[in-house]
Amino acid sequence: MNTVEEKIIALGLELPPPPPSGGIYHPVLITGNHLYVSGQGPVQSDSQLIKGKVGTDLSLEEGQIAARQVGLTMLSTIKAQIGDLGKIKRLIKTLGMVNCHPEFEQHPQTINGFSQLMVDVFGEVNGRGARSAVGMSLPGNIAVEVECIFELHKGN
Repeated sequence: MNTVEEKIIALGLELPPPPPSGGIYHPVLITGNHLYVSGQGPVQSDSQLIKGKVGTDLSLEEGQIAARQVGLTMLSTIKAQIGDLGKIKRLIKTLGMVNCHPEFEQHPQTINGFSQLMVDVFGEVNGRGARSAVGMSLPGNIAVEVECIFELHKGN
């Protein structure tokens, strides 16, 4: 199991279809050997989004599942833009945003669903980056949104 795609299959997961752009921005932007990914939502295989506020509409566990699904959506978006997930060397930075009420305080635990997927796919060292996790209201009532910075292998 050398490739990201093989690891995803071995985990029994599948990449959803990449979402269409929802505004005036690039879904993925490369500068030097850094790949910036715009905020991604939890798109499922049937193109439906996981919606609701974590802590009220969704349990913490369901929020973690939504965060993991954001990771799959992000990998799908990257693959659609650059063609090969093997070009990614490591995760550098994650900003995880959780749709919740002000009283909810388990933002880091929710975003662990995303972070664990990155570790599962890229390994303990390359899948673990710097991270922030915050709570807020999200567009379309999506449960979780994540944006990231990745490092690419040199020459990509």
